[in-house]
Amino acid sequence: MAPLLRVSGLWPHGLTTTEKKLAEYKCNTNEAIQLKLVRFPEDLEDENTTFNPEYSHQVFGDDEVAFGYKGLKILLYYIAGNLSTLFRIEYTSRVTEKFDCVEADDVESKIREIIPPGFCTNSDDFVSLLEKEVNFKPFGMLLHTYSIHNEEAGEDITYQIYKADMTCPGFREYHERLQTFLMWFIETASFIDVDDERWNYFLVFEKYNKDGATLFATVGYMTVYNYYVYPDKTRPRVSQMLILPPFQGEGHGAQLLETVHRYYMSSPTVLDITAEDPSENYVKLRDFVLVKLCQDLVCFSPVKLMQGFSQEMVTEAQQKLKINKQHTRRVYEILRLRATNMGDAEQSRSYRLDVKRRLIGPYKKKQRELAKMRRCLRPEEMTNQLNQIDLNLQREQLEESFQQLVSDYRRVLERLAQA
Repeated sequence: MAPLLRVSGLWPHGLTTTEKKLAEYKCNTNEAIQLKLVRFPEDLEDENTTFNPEYSHQVFGDDEVAFGYKGLKILLYYIAGNLSTLFRIEYTSRVTEKFDCVEADDVESKIREIIPPGFCTNSDDFVSLLEKEVNFKPFGMLLHTYSIHNEEAGEDITYQIYKADMTCPGFREYHERLQTFLMWFIETASFIDVDDERWNYFLVFEKYNKDGATLFATVGYMTVYNYYVYPDKTRPRVSQMLILPPFQGEGHGAQLLETVHRYYMSSPTVLDITAEDPSENYVKLRDFVLVKLCQDLVCFSPVKLMQGFSQEMVTEAQQKLKINKQHTRRVYEILRLRATNMGDAEQSRSYRLDVKRRLIGPYKKKQRELAKMRRCLRPEEMTNQLNQIDLNLQREQLEESFQQLVSDYRRVLERLAQA
């Protein structure tokens, strides 16, 4: 067999030898960035305490690649409580002048754009700050304390949720460090204007012991913006919510969201609580929390659920729990599913039709738009529009949406049964 050809320095797939060499200096930044929440000096060398970003495109571009290094490590270590930061870059080799017209990315400048000044660059300074961590206390007003059993530790761990604002001494600087995590774990994150007094901040901390003293570790947080609603109400809107990776899957998100709801429920000036561009995971979390809050309301009794969605549900959920009509409807569908015997043909059919009547809304809107088009479009234009709508396809999509919704609702009910 004839050998593979290499003409004028070209390798297979069209790469020149230089390009092939340069490709070795590309690093995936999601893997290169190493994050830690440090409680003890030994955590610095413990790989089990390291976690990586989900995203880095907002800092390093859509391809999430840093060029010019082999074995790149971007170390971002935070003291668990006050989040004082160690930032250091390590690598085994870097591109040099022997590559014509090629420069390594300025990784340090990119990171400096998002982390506030005053960080450490060596471990000794960082450990010195760690020794002062015993002086750190949570900011603001304590709203809620709860415990979660930790199987690994074999004991209950205590957590606390606080409400803070920029008038708390030291909170502004702490928040600057805290919000850097958004860039790595929320796909479209942005920093907020902390000088706007309409922001509220809710923080979750873990209490832990170190050498006989009680210390606090940052678990996560939520920011809420209070919009004005004419004439004398506000509508708090959840903007950002993040539970840090070492604490995810333990129920802290539900505790935080429920605590925030209960905080605003007590205010007569709050109309309802919403969220800005909620993710799919946030919607599932909100479903669980709102159903948990609503299930004991009189209007959601099994008898009333089987009678269908009502204005009474809308009014009671809004007045007592600050839940808007759209979210109340979703709560109703979840609780009605729990009250429905899906093995009973009549009950199952009634539930399916009730939910599909809501789901079909967008399709009916499209049909109304087409009716208007018939009066003003030429026949050939109308044909093009009609070709875009296949009624059979609509029915399939409607059934698929319904089945997905029921699957999501069942997961909420399973979690509720375990709560």
